[in-house]
Amino acid sequence: MTSVVDTPAAFSRETPALSVVLFDLDDTLFAHRSAVTTAIGNYRAALGDSYADEDEHAAAHRWHQLEETHYHRYLTGELTYADQRRARARGFAEPHGLSLEDHEADAWFDAYFREYVKAWMLHGDALGCLNTLAAAGVRMGIITNGDLAFQTSKIERLGLVPLFEHVITSGELGYAKPDARIFGDACRRFGVEPSQAAYVGDRLRTDAIGAAGAGLIGVWLDRRGSATITEIMAARVSGVPIIRTLEELPAAIGVRA
Repeated sequence: MTSVVDTPAAFSRETPALSVVLFDLDDTLFAHRSAVTTAIGNYRAALGDSYADEDEHAAAHRWHQLEETHYHRYLTGELTYADQRRARARGFAEPHGLSLEDHEADAWFDAYFREYVKAWMLHGDALGCLNTLAAAGVRMGIITNGDLAFQTSKIERLGLVPLFEHVITSGELGYAKPDARIFGDACRRFGVEPSQAAYVGDRLRTDAIGAAGAGLIGVWLDRRGSATITEIMAARVSGVPIIRTLEELPAAIGVRA
């Protein structure tokens, strides 16, 4: 793969040595979107004729949209964690003429969730990047928007616990990325200044620009190469390097094994 690291001039100036690298979890290390697509496809097939009138790709796309909408409502405090799950189940079922009571929505989502857990995996470039950083003596942690117990279960299941000193979640703090407080809290837990830490995530504004605004080096992982000219310019203004794979991360932040 040809490197597409975009290193803004603002980033090339001399900066304090990095001692901490923080990661987003879903779709940065953990292949969340892929697991969701697999899970909803398998579950929809199991549901049978009631859902057979919708194209597979359209169904997956609609489920991703429901997740974006209702999970965001949970992050802003509009819905509880349980309620956003119910809203997603109802939203998927309603176009097929199905109306779900609370207990039915809970059962619907639980059955989907079992398929989701079966599909959990790391992105192929994650472990090599983490091992390279660990070999260079870099301390690592995670900042993720979500529930602490749930996100920790992913980290445990994927065997990543020994690599991370701290896992910081919006669920435990009451505020979510891109709020500067969540990045500041992470740096305090590590006992470092923000300028000594980098944060990498798959969302430009929520992750990379949010981190940069809090004084960290924010890195945008644009796996699909979908960056627009407007996004590239926004990244440059914020001093945010753009990478296409985690294999490029150590070089992008000046870490040598």
